[in-house]
Amino acid sequence: MLLWQRARDPQSGRWSLPGGRLGPDEDVDTSIRRHLAQKVDVARLAHLEQIAVFSDPARVPGPVADPAQQHRRRVVATAFLGLVPTDRDPALPADTAWQPADTLPPLAFDHAAIADRARGRLRAKLSYTNLGFALAPPEFTISQLREIYAAALGYRVSATNMQRVLTRRGVLAPTGAAAPPGRSGGRPAALYRFAERTLRVTDPFAVLGPPRRR
Repeated sequence: MLLWQRARDPQSGRWSLPGGRLGPDEDVDTSIRRHLAQKVDVARLAHLEQIAVFSDPARVPGPVADPAQQHRRRVVATAFLGLVPTDRDPALPADTAWQPADTLPPLAFDHAAIADRARGRLRAKLSYTNLGFALAPPEFTISQLREIYAAALGYRVSATNMQRVLTRRGVLAPTGAAAPPGRSGGRPAALYRFAERTLRVTDPFAVLGPPRRR
């Protein structure tokens, strides 16, 4: 998960999700892409979708707007899930870093709750859609794709089961090419691609879960 360190109060020095104010002439989608490009050098997203609105009156501390009524400035956040394929490596500024989603540092404001919501949405979408295309490079081996799914889902994934399920759903397509052999040699692994690189529901009732213990 991409985080940047706040340089100003409130909560200066804490890690937070990238974001910012909506411009007077912007829609939300345009604002998101502008902030990502300007603040963390992410100019291209493979997928973007709204996940929730966070509107707790106390979510961001701020000055009292009306001392007589003790009303504070309200900051409402519209949170989005944005995905970047693993083969893209944006040039991050010094105050920005990729952090493991399962071991995030303490986050500013309510950003931990936003991160949890985003992670839950991603895991759910991987169950019943072809959203893996937004995380994978254009071509990949089954082993590489398994690592991507395991990182996103948070548990070990069987390469055989994953390939069988995704192939049955028409998600994967062989390229006819093979990856170069690794240092240890062996048979070159076949390369695959996603049949589509736009979002599609593949099994509306599917729920992926960790393997059962025996």
